[in-house]
Amino acid sequence: MEFLHHITVAFSPYILAVGTCGLFLGILLGALPGLSSTFSCAVMLPISFSMDPVPGLIFLGTVYMGSTYGGSFSAILIKTPGTPQSITTTFDGFPMAKRGEGGLALSIACMASVIGGLTGIFVFLWLAPPLAEFALMFGPAEYFWLALFGLTIIASLSEGNLVKGLISGFFGLALSQIGVSVVSGDMRFTYGNPALIGGIPIIPATIGLLCLPVAIDLIADPDHHLSTPLTKRSNNFLRAARAIWDRKRNAIQSSLIGTLVGIIPAAGGAIASLVAYAEASRTAKKSDRFGDGDPGGIIASESANNATVGSGLIPTFVLGIPGTPPDAVILGAMMVHGVQIGPKLFTEHNDIVLTFLSGMTIATVLMLPVGLFLGRFIYSAVTKMPKSYLVPMVALMLVIGSFAIQNNYHDIVIMLVLGIVAWVINRFGFPAPPIVLGLLLGPIAEQGFAQALMIGRAKDAVLEIFFARPISVALIGCILAAIVLPPLLRRSSLNRLRMRKNV
Repeated sequence: MEFLHHITVAFSPYILAVGTCGLFLGILLGALPGLSSTFSCAVMLPISFSMDPVPGLIFLGTVYMGSTYGGSFSAILIKTPGTPQSITTTFDGFPMAKRGEGGLALSIACMASVIGGLTGIFVFLWLAPPLAEFALMFGPAEYFWLALFGLTIIASLSEGNLVKGLISGFFGLALSQIGVSVVSGDMRFTYGNPALIGGIPIIPATIGLLCLPVAIDLIADPDHHLSTPLTKRSNNFLRAARAIWDRKRNAIQSSLIGTLVGIIPAAGGAIASLVAYAEASRTAKKSDRFGDGDPGGIIASESANNATVGSGLIPTFVLGIPGTPPDAVILGAMMVHGVQIGPKLFTEHNDIVLTFLSGMTIATVLMLPVGLFLGRFIYSAVTKMPKSYLVPMVALMLVIGSFAIQNNYHDIVIMLVLGIVAWVINRFGFPAPPIVLGLLLGPIAEQGFAQALMIGRAKDAVLEIFFARPISVALIGCILAAIVLPPLLRRSSLNRLRMRKNV
């Protein structure tokens, strides 16, 4: 009954207006290439200080959720992920847009985002304390194995050439070693350049590796970017709903994966979407064509990354440990508003928590009409826009996105250099997404391995630290399955095809 009371409070016109404005601004910011969800929340943080605690937190939460979904706009329409969480959305979203189904792809992304967002919020509401305890069970060794499990996703990002994908992945790992060591503090591979002391920043690197090659190809290709005009059929709500229903197992599975990854501090939506995409492609039907415009790829990516919005708040609210980078901004806003973080939050400020969750639930549902409306408008604008306007606009957004995070012109140089490198190596069949994956997971793997090794040596139990803990054993099993099962499944399918031909 208490929760129902707070739902009625969240339905007040003021709270609904705040949530809708947050969604609208978040989607627009997320749609701009390179402006991450963290940046979107940080830029809107001062506005939240002018509000009471509950509306202010709802405003930031809806900006976060809106920007997570908004990243799919540029990912689908110009193969440029608006946020790191939408990297995997480009794999199937852009091929759908190329064949005239960009509106359908945006509708699928919107519905999957709503499903994932609601899953994360409901899990937060029902399972916050036990899931927070589960997150505390992750030690350095578990983070190391989790990072290694993430690296097995390279197989699904390599577009049929695993060797070149692995080379790209190891190149990303090598780039992650530049700068100050995350454990010992040693300076590595900076060659006296102060700009490299902090390492390769992930946002400019992602923009350069994944976005700049697209801008170069736009210039090199004389044809129109999207030749198929917008039609009523291409943005049909019922077709998108049918695609989701036909792949409901994928949507549920990916939402749960995003929820679990979200409660692990520092993992975030980018890793959640990568893990969910790899698992969805591994369990897909033979008729599915992941990486070539399959709706299942969009469903996996968008439901997983939006599920981390709610589940990432579990360690944030219960333990005071941000589950994702944008949660750190929300945590700071709560501290400014005088809201005490920790287990007492659910007793001393229970009204704030329940009203916040109610408002977030309603705002997530509102994301469906708001997202569909903006999707149709933006798709129509991008489809009709001449390249002479589109290319300079994309290039400007890439530069702004690279510079805005740290206000450092060196980030623009890093973006340009890595973008040119990615464009060149792509001509020889080396994919760029595994490089981004290596950059994302390299510091997590290094820190986890080094800390676990030091703890194991101190206890004279190195093997036990790495191989005897239950979560580590489960993750090792997942790694082995991810490595062994795909070749076995491919061999089994080839054998069945041969048998059919012989018959």
